[in-house]
Amino acid sequence: MTLPAPDSIAPPLELIEAMARDAVLALPEPHRSAAIHVVLRVEDFPDDDMLEAMGIESPYDLTGLYEGTPLTEKSVTDQPQQPDTVWIFRRPILEEWIERGDVALADLVTHVVVHEFAHHFGWSDADIAQIDRWWE
Repeated sequence: MTLPAPDSIAPPLELIEAMARDAVLALPEPHRSAAIHVVLRVEDFPDDDMLEAMGIESPYDLTGLYEGTPLTEKSVTDQPQQPDTVWIFRRPILEEWIERGDVALADLVTHVVVHEFAHHFGWSDADIAQIDRWWE
């Protein structure tokens, strides 16, 4: 499948997903090896249950979501109920990208992906800043 250029109008889910997967593969080791075992889902919008659980009214206010137990809180005795999942939401990301007008779409997608994986890894803001320096 040939994907449209990243600067095209209304990039499709497949392009956002490719950018998100590239962001995961760009994580430094040992994080990359762990991150590839997390389910990565790209959808247009979060579902109503997600929004309600987070107390968010507008689906445009949520660009990504981590569902799972952070590695820093897991125990070998835990019985997994569902796989850890990082959700990326295309339409809210595109809306933010348009509103900003000063950041590349791939950089914004990477920022959202890193932020959501930060929840999985239990990273601090300082940890995130070492990996995600997109604002510079």
